[in-house]
Amino acid sequence: MTLNFDAIIIGAGQAGPSLAGRLTTAGMKVALIERKFFGGTCVNTGCIPTKAMVASAYAARLAQRAGDYGISIDGGIAIDMKKVHARAAKVTLDARSGLEAWLTGMENCTVIRGHARFNGPHTVEVGGETLSAPRIFINVGGRAARPDMPGIDQVNVLDNTDMVALDQVPRHLVVVGGSYVGLEFAQVFRRFGAEVTVVEKGPRLVSREDEDISASIKDILEREGIAIRLEAECISFEPHGEEIRVGVHCEREPRDVAGSHVLLAVGRRPNTDDLGLDQAGIERDARGFITVDDHLATNVEGVFALGECNGRGAFTHTAYNDFEIVAANLLDGETRKVSDRVPGYALFIDPPLGRAGKSEAEARKAGRAVLVGTRPMTRVGRAVEKGETLGFMKVVADAETGKILGAAILGPGGDEAIHGILDAINVGTPHRALQWAVPIHPTVSELIPTVIGTMR
Repeated sequence: MTLNFDAIIIGAGQAGPSLAGRLTTAGMKVALIERKFFGGTCVNTGCIPTKAMVASAYAARLAQRAGDYGISIDGGIAIDMKKVHARAAKVTLDARSGLEAWLTGMENCTVIRGHARFNGPHTVEVGGETLSAPRIFINVGGRAARPDMPGIDQVNVLDNTDMVALDQVPRHLVVVGGSYVGLEFAQVFRRFGAEVTVVEKGPRLVSREDEDISASIKDILEREGIAIRLEAECISFEPHGEEIRVGVHCEREPRDVAGSHVLLAVGRRPNTDDLGLDQAGIERDARGFITVDDHLATNVEGVFALGECNGRGAFTHTAYNDFEIVAANLLDGETRKVSDRVPGYALFIDPPLGRAGKSEAEARKAGRAVLVGTRPMTRVGRAVEKGETLGFMKVVADAETGKILGAAILGPGGDEAIHGILDAINVGTPHRALQWAVPIHPTVSELIPTVIGTMR
């Protein structure tokens, strides 16, 4: 027997539950299928537990620097990793439980636990039952990539899921991958007391950022005692007693580094290889991401892909925006497009990096004549008052139109301060108009008009 619905949602990540809410409110009968944990990567192994750990690491760092602020802490600083882990786990469980309760109590929504696989363009099978709907929304997310690297099957290599489950501080954590996930864990566990080495194949960290941003991030991490090994052209793994030896260079010395734990943080892959997409005729690209158009529709009519599995954004907020686009187009008569989205994201090291729009390099590569303004955090009053003066601010604008193209704020509160510029880009505010804003003192954001005033 086939169970018929108006819509089927596969996956309870960031896009799925909110979409279920909109569709059921519109009077549709919806089936939401989840094979594991509600909330997807963000709630369970990503944003929420990792940022809880970042908060604990920040508290540890402040305690370690207490003397800089005229505060005396007798007895020294101790890290109780089991309590750190328990706190992060509780934050995760509370978020997951709240989401599950909302969905299971949602009128017209049938929650089904199990693994969904397509057996036709508009039918899926779950636990021996067949479900059918004219509209199907795929929201299955992704997972850490595990490339076929020499020796990787001979050792116990960790990923982000394993890291949030750690309730001990590694003696020496080797992080393979010098980008967002790897660097956040590197700093967290360094602040908890681990020796940390970051091994990166490329010539600099976070290669999608401008070179000055990459250099400043490297400086921040090295000041905390994190070793950085760049241009690692011969990454390999082999057991070394109770430790793991990670090969770094083929010719240069030193050629390897030995650690008690190894985190592999070299990218993500979509959870699309076991959905039976071929049975529905749904196309994927060479990396396994579901191919979608500007409205998030697949090549099969009535089937959409949202979130990380479509390759159009790897963040929680882009997944949520995917829901907004689909809901607006299907239910509100709008024609919203993914290509209209202004990119924005953050690197949650301390101090954090907030990014909006295009980098300077991206703007110049597109052939634009640009204006660039910068200001070091050493000249930002709020940063000086807080004793956190590493990093800088940077704004990029189109020299001809005056429109703001992008910005980066690497410094205290950078992940929050960036939103003023992100909003300005979204509404097309010329940079000179933003220069005459009257921001609040003393804040990091108050220097944005000053930075714009230095544009050349």
